[in-house]
Amino acid sequence: MIEPRADRPTAITLGADKAYDAEDFVNELRLMNVMPHVAQKTSGRSSAIDGRTTRHGSYAVSQRIRKRIEEAFGWIKTVAGQEKTSFRGHDRVALAFAFAATACNLVRLPKLIAETG
Repeated sequence: MIEPRADRPTAITLGADKAYDAEDFVNELRLMNVMPHVAQKTSGRSSAIDGRTTRHGSYAVSQRIRKRIEEAFGWIKTVAGQEKTSFRGHDRVALAFAFAATACNLVRLPKLIAETG
């Protein structure tokens, strides 16, 4: 999916979780002029993500944004009951997910208002 967007003159970034911290995948991204913002595997074995990537401030920002997005999906799966949908059909599943995402945003709203106020 990244190949159509990878032929740009400037590097683009791609965020992914620890499952994509594999040397072949990371090297392939670098060949396509894509900066791999993949979460590092820190326990057990060596990581394919080295100082070339982690030294940039944009890597840390990318990981914080990724965590915020993952938290919302985790909330939708556990609290909103969307881990396993009880609906059939694309339209109904999409509506249930949109409803759950809206509920997630409404729960976050008071905290966001307090931060700006």
